[in-house]
Amino acid sequence: MKILAIDTSCDETAAAVTEDVKVLSNIIWSQASAHAKFGGVMPSLAQRMHEERIDWVIERALKSSKTKIEDVYAIAVTIGPGLSIALGVGVNRAKEIAKKYNKKLIAVNHLEGHVLSPLANNQPLITNIKYPALGLVVSGKNTILVKIDQIGKYETLATTVDDALGEALDKAARMLGLGYPGGYIIEKFSRLGDPKKYHLPIPLSGQEARQIFSYSGIKTSMMRLVEKQKPLTKEKIYNLAAAFQDIAFEHLIRVVKFIVRNSKYQFHDFLIGGGVAANVQLRMRMRKLCREFNLKAHFPYSNKLYGDNAAMIGVAGHFKTKRQEFIVPDKIDRNPKTKL
Repeated sequence: MKILAIDTSCDETAAAVTEDVKVLSNIIWSQASAHAKFGGVMPSLAQRMHEERIDWVIERALKSSKTKIEDVYAIAVTIGPGLSIALGVGVNRAKEIAKKYNKKLIAVNHLEGHVLSPLANNQPLITNIKYPALGLVVSGKNTILVKIDQIGKYETLATTVDDALGEALDKAARMLGLGYPGGYIIEKFSRLGDPKKYHLPIPLSGQEARQIFSYSGIKTSMMRLVEKQKPLTKEKIYNLAAAFQDIAFEHLIRVVKFIVRNSKYQFHDFLIGGGVAANVQLRMRMRKLCREFNLKAHFPYSNKLYGDNAAMIGVAGHFKTKRQEFIVPDKIDRNPKTKL
């Protein structure tokens, strides 16, 4: 059964057509360049740009997949978490389409989409995955580790108490004058720098048993370090970027390691998604961790599935369809602070 999926959770206007877990199209219109001059996402601008592009991305998704709206079984849409004013654009459009064409409507948690993104175009994994499994989402607004008892049933093992990992990387880039979005630039510059040239404290070092992620402290330390190193040269920027990325990832790995090592459960599979998971260095570290604990690491097959996109919403919608978890159009609403 084909699903038309829509995601307007932040600053990407996205639509996709999926069939089971197969991705037939995945269209993303990024607003990043428009928000760059503000150093972050401007909610009112995001809403306006979503409204301008939502019909275009839906039409492109249908056309690229050679699908007519009449052939779509259901509409899946992100209801949260995310920017409330942005979420509303996608939710309202999905509601209108469902009513007009008498289609089933599916409310999808954006975080579940990221958790299940490695399942896209990976039918064998669905049948071979052993439960409980682990799921990790590392993105601009979320850093969360969950136990997957089965698809659709999750237990939070650790989450951020302040900044998310992606948010911290963006803020570090801003301190270095590198613009927005900063994660990609930090990764690029880190390859040219020495992570050991500068010292930054590992967040909550020795406190991994608290099972939380925290990036506000390292952000403050980075700010002080940058001020001390001014005027900044290219070499200094490369080294500062490398130092920040190295410690930010080290904190993540330490917390995950503690939880896996001390869990009463035997995990076999680890699903990893979110925009920061596209970072090559982080994937290398996660694979090393998985080898240490005899875990199978599963990442999305395409770079377009790491950041915000609608194909992952379609995949999550597929499993909700199997469980007959539909919602009446008049009752669907955005929930910007929804939990997984």
